[in-house]
Amino acid sequence: MIDAYTWPTPNGHKVHIMLEECGLEYRVHPINIGAGDQFGEDFLKISPNNKIPAIVDTDGPDGQPISLFESGAILLYLAGKTGKFLPEDVRGKYEALQWLMFQMGGVGPMLGQAHHFRIYAPEKIEYAVNRYTNEAKRLYGVIDKQLSTHKYLAGDTYTVADIATFPWLRSWQNQGVELDDYPHLKRWFNDIAERPAVKRGVEVLASARKPLQGDKEREVLFGATQYQRR
Repeated sequence: MIDAYTWPTPNGHKVHIMLEECGLEYRVHPINIGAGDQFGEDFLKISPNNKIPAIVDTDGPDGQPISLFESGAILLYLAGKTGKFLPEDVRGKYEALQWLMFQMGGVGPMLGQAHHFRIYAPEKIEYAVNRYTNEAKRLYGVIDKQLSTHKYLAGDTYTVADIATFPWLRSWQNQGVELDDYPHLKRWFNDIAERPAVKRGVEVLASARKPLQGDKEREVLFGATQYQRR
């Protein structure tokens, strides 16, 4: 049994989708990041960076429980556990891994900043809005070019790279992007959105997430609470 400590964010949805795609049995433990659950002592034991998602697999590699944080690491662990969504051949594996790292190092951080400065920042800073909107469009262009000659990010096979990237592109409007400007990406996006496991994954805890409720929640997410040493 896998216990998933999570919330319905793009990084959370990566793991929800992977669990569904792999057909693994799991339990969901909501970590309401607006309420500050991520700073709880028990959660910090499995996620010392106070970020979701994290998992505990009661049946780890040596038969003992293992806990993991960082969504990319979790995807690779689940791929290794099940033998799914990461090619076995050396070339295919590294082609998938490079696009997974592209998501972890570029798509997630940059689109996250686009979300922040376009939607959540208490003041609209034109330089920041333009910088991260333009970077979002650049990243979409990189993906669109890759998908102009490949069915999926790493080739003709659906992998952890697609699972990791898709949730971040679901908010394309909030990133200042027009999906029609990227026809190859749009085809890929729509194909993945129709996968039954993806549909189930993005619904995990979806009804629990609400718009920002006020200054207290905003402070928990973006204020000094984030930076306290724990």
